[in-house]
Amino acid sequence: MTKHYYSWLALGDSYTIGEAVALHESFPYQALQLLRKKGFHFHAPEIVAKTGWTTFELAEHLLHTTLNDQYDLITLLIGVNNQYRGLSLADYRSDLEFLLKKALHFTGNKKERVVVVSIPDWGRTPFAAERDINSIAMEIDEYNAAKKAMCEKYEVTFIDITEAQRADSDDASFIAADKLHPSGKEYAKWAEKVAEQFELIIYNS
Repeated sequence: MTKHYYSWLALGDSYTIGEAVALHESFPYQALQLLRKKGFHFHAPEIVAKTGWTTFELAEHLLHTTLNDQYDLITLLIGVNNQYRGLSLADYRSDLEFLLKKALHFTGNKKERVVVVSIPDWGRTPFAAERDINSIAMEIDEYNAAKKAMCEKYEVTFIDITEAQRADSDDASFIAADKLHPSGKEYAKWAEKVAEQFELIIYNS
């Protein structure tokens, strides 16, 4: 019997790439290792992400890039750069809706195969020491609430990593050397949640 190798499209920004850490420490690659250790066969994740991308820039890239027709699993983690640049929540919602529709198209409209991850709070990092961290937290919460509502509308899975990440940020070992992005230790926690969700999806499919 031929083994099925699962395909995974990881969409996002610096948090998907694993900016400031080695590739194997990024959350997609740590999740991949957890799944392979459980005996699941996976191709390496196809990562479509760039540091600094907003929802609009990711959407634009997808419109002009040829990808596979279908993927078994998709993750989406985007939005922090919209908040960082002070872009409108209405535009974010509109872009996010487009991205979710695109993700659903890539799974053959199997909504259970799309996993959306909440935006972490960069205001809790040393990089934001001179910033209004309460204002950042409030805006991140608004973006995540909009993201969660959109996930509910399209019946896709929403994973909240933000509250735990905020708590972890009091410990420097959870932050990368650039003082802004998560360390591999923080990404490991996200990877665990994503891998658990993927496992459920595979068992139920």
